[in-house]
Amino acid sequence: MAILKKAPDKDFTILNLADTQISLEDFETKNKDFNLMCATVRKLIETVKPDLITNTGDLSLSGSIPVYEFYAEFMDSLEIPWAFVWGNHDSQGGPNETKRAANVFKGHKFCLFEEGDETLGSGNYVIEIQENDIPVEALIMMDSHDRVPYADNSTWAKLLPEQLDWYGDIIKDLKARGCKDSTIFTHIPPYGYFEAYNAATNKDHLDLWESYGSSVWNEGYKDSFGVKWEGICCYPEDDGVLDEVVRLGHTKNIVVGHDHVNNFSIKYRGVRLTYSLKTGSGCYWNEELSGGTVLKVNKSGVCDLYHVYTNPKKLCE
Repeated sequence: MAILKKAPDKDFTILNLADTQISLEDFETKNKDFNLMCATVRKLIETVKPDLITNTGDLSLSGSIPVYEFYAEFMDSLEIPWAFVWGNHDSQGGPNETKRAANVFKGHKFCLFEEGDETLGSGNYVIEIQENDIPVEALIMMDSHDRVPYADNSTWAKLLPEQLDWYGDIIKDLKARGCKDSTIFTHIPPYGYFEAYNAATNKDHLDLWESYGSSVWNEGYKDSFGVKWEGICCYPEDDGVLDEVVRLGHTKNIVVGHDHVNNFSIKYRGVRLTYSLKTGSGCYWNEELSGGTVLKVNKSGVCDLYHVYTNPKKLCE
């Protein structure tokens, strides 16, 4: 477990990136998608000044080892601790390819990624933030895999029951050591995201800036913000994740990626469910929804969460 120190007199700042999805062709040709991703990350760091950078997956595509090598060197060059979880595209080549990619990141000075228990996937680990040697926040990184079979012969990615057992053990240990707050970072949204949006608003499509006003949100959800501009691509039935999180009563935030043009953040059943902003134009995107997501941590845990939007046109000038 990595331990990061928080200064007593200031908030600890986390910048989350998501779905950079730089392909091998993007990297080899240094095209628009590649250059915009790099420029977006640098602009976010200049603006946010993070103490930690996280990434909720789909860094690239499985098998694109030169891209992962670039990514590891690029992130380390920023000289800020950084961590990530795999996305479904990172792991779609199977365990051997994921292992090959994981090996790329070993030995990089600022990289906090850990493979963890391989029976649970790749990249189930914890980062602890401490103030005066007391844990104030735990970041629980969880691998949502590629796809598992579903009843109708379709395949969907999700967190597995064995991971929820592991998560329960982590929470038990955190509580025993006096840590009162945790955040889950994973790629695929749990089923609770689908339930949350339907509870929070009667509108299927919101204007981005309209979503920052309370009038579009139902009673009890007025502190929501962000949009759903595509379907919520979660497991098609209740995966039990949110029930377990609520039952254990420790995790107050879940941050995901995956759906590139969703960025809503809704507090539902006592847990804030947030889509991180997509970082750059790789794969598909909407230029209004490019940037990163910031979490501020004080002595009581996460005290604020918000999106930082970048201006792609300006970055490309």
